[in-house]
Amino acid sequence: MSAPQNTRLGILLMIATSAIFAVQDGISRHLGEAVNIYMVVMIRFWFMTVFVLALAARSPGGLKAAAKSRYPLLHILRGFLLVAEICIMVVAFIRLGLIETHAVFVIYPLLVTLFSGPVLGEKVGWRRWLAVLVGFLGVIVILNPGSGVFTPWALLPLSAAAMFALYGLLTRYVAREDSASTSFFWTGISGAVFITPIGLLNWQNMSATDWGLMAVLCCTAVLGHWLLIKAYDVAEASDIQPFAYFQLPFVSFLGLMLFNENLRINVVIGAVIVVAAGLFTLWRQRIRAQHNKAA
Repeated sequence: MSAPQNTRLGILLMIATSAIFAVQDGISRHLGEAVNIYMVVMIRFWFMTVFVLALAARSPGGLKAAAKSRYPLLHILRGFLLVAEICIMVVAFIRLGLIETHAVFVIYPLLVTLFSGPVLGEKVGWRRWLAVLVGFLGVIVILNPGSGVFTPWALLPLSAAAMFALYGLLTRYVAREDSASTSFFWTGISGAVFITPIGLLNWQNMSATDWGLMAVLCCTAVLGHWLLIKAYDVAEASDIQPFAYFQLPFVSFLGLMLFNENLRINVVIGAVIVVAAGLFTLWRQRIRAQHNKAA
């Protein structure tokens, strides 16, 4: 039986998830500067691998059932995309700051819409295409390419958003035949395989404080995903997904308070445009789902 629906609890869980992910990004930025990006991501995936192996061992059928998949190559691609996206985002945190990186990255729901046709064969109406165009205009406002302060580093969060959107769509695609536990298993294992050789080549000693932050990073990663799964378990995704945008103000607060970042007016205006376009897209998806259910 499915869990009882509780939209209010789902909203609170989604907001809590957004706050935890913001903290995780702040720690990632610090560790990426203090140590190096590849080592940080490697240790994070090692922890994830131990977690998914323990989870799979306790599930019905054990490790053999979790590893059984109809789409092993797509799962490997998903693992690569996730590792690459995380590494690129941490580089962007260091080069651009948390605020500007996330202001651009929030376009990923619109990129999901853009890619859903070729990847999943879904039909996208003209209203959602228009929302995607408006979202890209918002990104242009954020990047402000004609101002003389534009840097190629600003393209990093845009490429990371594209990778994360494709990762999400491939996750939905493999879910047609594979369970969530199988998807989680392959993501952790394949991600660790990709990042470990690079991380070991870049191994550095860490201070006791940074090891403590590394432990917090690993724990928040697991806690954040657990809360996210729980949120989707108790409420409809269309009801709670808009509250994922709370990560932007949370991460902006951390950027301003802990990293002395600046909040430029064009970034605020552009982010508002992108978020508004994303919310419109989510609303149209909900309307379409209700229409299909009624039919």
